Amino acid sequence: MPHLKVKPFDTSTIKSKIEDSSIMTFFATSDRLDIVIGIEHKNEEFLLQLKQSDGAYLLKYDKVTRPLKVNILKEALDIVSKELSLEVLSSNIALSNTKPALSSAYFKKIEDFEDIKYPKDKVSVEVGFGSGRHLLYQANKNPDTLFIGLEIHTPSAQQVLKQIELQAIENIWVVNYDARLFLEMLPSNLCSQIFVHFPVPWDKKPQRRVISKSFLSESMRVLDKGGRLELRTDSNNYFWYSLETFFSVEKTEVEVRKNEALGVTSKYEARWLKQEKDIYDVYVKSTEISSKKDNIIDFNFNKVKYIQGIENCLSKQALVFDDYFVHFERIFKISDTSLLIKCAFGSFDRPEHKYILLDSNGCRYFVSNPVKTTVNNLAHKLLIEQFILKKD
Repeated sequence: MPHLKVKPFDTSTIKSKIEDSSIMTFFATSDRLDIVIGIEHKNEEFLLQLKQSDGAYLLKYDKVTRPLKVNILKEALDIVSKELSLEVLSSNIALSNTKPALSSAYFKKIEDFEDIKYPKDKVSVEVGFGSGRHLLYQANKNPDTLFIGLEIHTPSAQQVLKQIELQAIENIWVVNYDARLFLEMLPSNLCSQIFVHFPVPWDKKPQRRVISKSFLSESMRVLDKGGRLELRTDSNNYFWYSLETFFSVEKTEVEVRKNEALGVTSKYEARWLKQEKDIYDVYVKSTEISSKKDNIIDFNFNKVKYIQGIENCLSKQALVFDDYFVHFERIFKISDTSLLIKCAFGSFDRPEHKYILLDSNGCRYFVSNPVKTTVNNLAHKLLIEQFILKKD
């Protein structure tokens, strides 16, 4: 990724050049001597980091706030180096025409679903599509249905996006996100099917399994009446665990099949079939219309402002609860009344990593708000509580 290696210089001069800069908005340091520079360029806000490296300084992007378009980063690095009159020792910021890794009209970010229009009346979801064989097969077979494929493995998501273009398929959206959180973004009674084919068994870490009571509850809400959650697994343990989970809730209609052949075989299933392993299918049917989901989640900090000494009051240990956590990872000081706080919070398996700007005028997330999930909302309320604590 883009970076510059520059000759050591007096970093205290950065602050004096912020006022006349075309893109630099603030300068902040932490007690670990790390330095970040706030950038606003081409309607994008992000951070650049300045770190010592082998007798030089490394000016590079910040992972949490980096924009999708790499060329914006490269331009910003070039502008900052010139405005600070830095002596560049090495560089890799030549502009290119390469598209971002997940650049496609069929790639959707989780934030898109806060206000999105569905182009088809029928919608199905596949959780963890892997190679994408089943997802692509279903989309080709059912052109009247929008298929939303979820996959946290980025290379797999990239490969399926390529196949969508090669096969000229127009009814697939690819989402590189955790399904357990994603379902919260969907309206009630939207889907006809939710496929969970060959999920990782996680025999040693069952808490990481996709199937759970909460996942089942969200699936039944998202499915229309008569819609089905379809689990397909080669794992005997996962099969029995799932049955126990499905039958632990009231009004559940479950169908079980064994070694049923489908119209398409995934590469993993082909492997299991060669080994003569049993394949289990479990179908859970939604039996009623769900009430509309209340998605009113407010990530504003309202009247929260900087309190003198608050940086010394924030917990140095992670605040852990049953379903979520909050951890203040790093505190950067911008001025005597202004802080930039790096924190992680929300889900244990798919946490949010955000910066928060806190000053005498107010408080906001930098650069964007968290995803509107229940656990993030709980974490946000806890953050507010922490920021309004008074010193002893």
